[in-house]
Order: sequence, then structure tokens, then C-alpha cells
Amino acid sequence: MEVQTAAAPEHIFARVFREMRPRTPMPVVRVQFRRYASANAQIRLEDGALDIRMADTLAEAPETVMEALAEILLSKLFRRPVPAVSNDRYRRYLNRRDVRRSLDLVRQIRGRKRVEHPQGHCYNLEEMFEELNFRYFHGLMARPILGWSPNASRTMLGHYDPPHNAIVLSRILDRPETPRLAVEYVLFHEMLHLRYPAEHEGARRCVHTKAFKEAEKQFDRFREAKALLRLL
Repeated sequence: MEVQTAAAPEHIFARVFREMRPRTPMPVVRVQFRRYASANAQIRLEDGALDIRMADTLAEAPETVMEALAEILLSKLFRRPVPAVSNDRYRRYLNRRDVRRSLDLVRQIRGRKRVEHPQGHCYNLEEMFEELNFRYFHGLMARPILGWSPNASRTMLGHYDPPHNAIVLSRILDRPETPRLAVEYVLFHEMLHLRYPAEHEGARRCVHTKAFKEAEKQFDRFREAKALLRLL
């Protein structure tokens, strides 16, 4: 019985390149696997060489998934619409439970989390967390890593990082002119991500589930807090 071996990534990218650009001279295809902290992939065509760099976590991906990634990257390189079927196949692979667990472990080990002390200039996130914990979660939520971001971002006021189990709030909130209610709401929102993790189904990833949104509305002065954030 003949055993079929999986095609090398270079051969897959070369095949997809030829399908997209049949009249273009075939470049030298080079694929490098890097120790990235996430499933990143990059492509560049220069001086007759097609260079692809991707996370080593993708090295064991099935041939169909590697082909889908090739179609995604080359479509972006040539400014073509990304085939929906390729995007769906790749997202479904990344959303597989075993793959997500592997990626989370890699992010935890390799990723560097820049978090500053929870005691800010105006607000102490650990004290605020405990107050919100007893007020909304009966004091049962285990405290994650808490801290302020190094930079004062307006676009991302807060985020929860599951691999590092960390809640980070933007330094822009740690100011005398920022009402405490606004800071409490952002922290509460991120705490809900611990209570209601993202749901994965096929290629779909839902961060703010229906249960999440319903729980968020239980925050005291919910509308007022959101209105305050719009003024920042």
C-alpha cells in the first residue's frame, strides 16, 4: 500500500501562486517557521523570491489548511478578494479546541505582557476589583493579574488577556478628571470576560455573547457610565 505524504509548504504556495498568476514567472518560494507568540503569517514578493514567514505553531497544520492560508496570503499580496471558503477553513482550524489550547499555551510561554502596577496615580485596580467582585459576583471571582497599561490608549480602554489571565486598563483612565464610575465600568466589563468566555463555533468567535450583554446591563448607572466614556 502506497503511503501519501503531505506536500511541503513551499510546494503548496508555489501551486497556489501558479493558479493565481499563470503567466508570471515562478519565483523562488521560501517558507520559514518562526517562534512567534501567536499564529502570525507574513508574505513578501521581492527580487524574484516569494518569502513566507509563519508561526511554528502552524507547521503541523493539515495540507488543506496550509493551502487555505496560501490563498489568503497571496490574495492579500495581489490585492484580490480573499476567497470566503479559504478564510472559513482557516478560521475553523484556528478555532478547534485543541489548536486554541496550544496557541494559548504558546502565548503564555512566549508572549511578554507589559503590565504596570495596579496602584495608579488616582485609582487602585485591586481595591476596585474587590469592591466590584462583592457587589456583582458575590465575592467568588478569583482575582487575575491587574494593572495599568504603559501607554495611554484611547482606542482600547481595557482588555482581558486569557493566556496570561490579566486585566489591563488604559493609563488614560487613571486621571483626576476621569470619574470613578467610568473606571469601574471598564473594569467590570473586563471582569465579565472572565465570567463569560468567548464562544467558538466553526469559524465564528463570539466575544460578547448574549449572556455577557445581559449581565453588562446589570451594572449600576450603566447608561451614564457609557456616556462618560464617550467624553474621554
